[in-house]
Amino acid sequence: MRDFGKLIFLAGLLLALLGLILWKTGGIGPLGRLPGDLSLRRPGFSFYFPVTTCLLLSLILTLLMWLFRR
Repeated sequence: MRDFGKLIFLAGLLLALLGLILWKTGGIGPLGRLPGDLSLRRPGFSFYFPVTTCLLLSLILTLLMWLFRR
């Protein structure tokens, strides 16, 4: 059980580091600004939902999981 706790801790640190890098560099290329991503801007209000980016990331992660389970 201690090994599992270490694994979760290291995964959290890695995720935090990756988030910091993405935050400071502005992201990974066009991800988040693909055609189909919803963006509404009005005075005093903005709404953004990356529909296409979510679908693309879901497809990539599904394919990776499928490959690693074989």
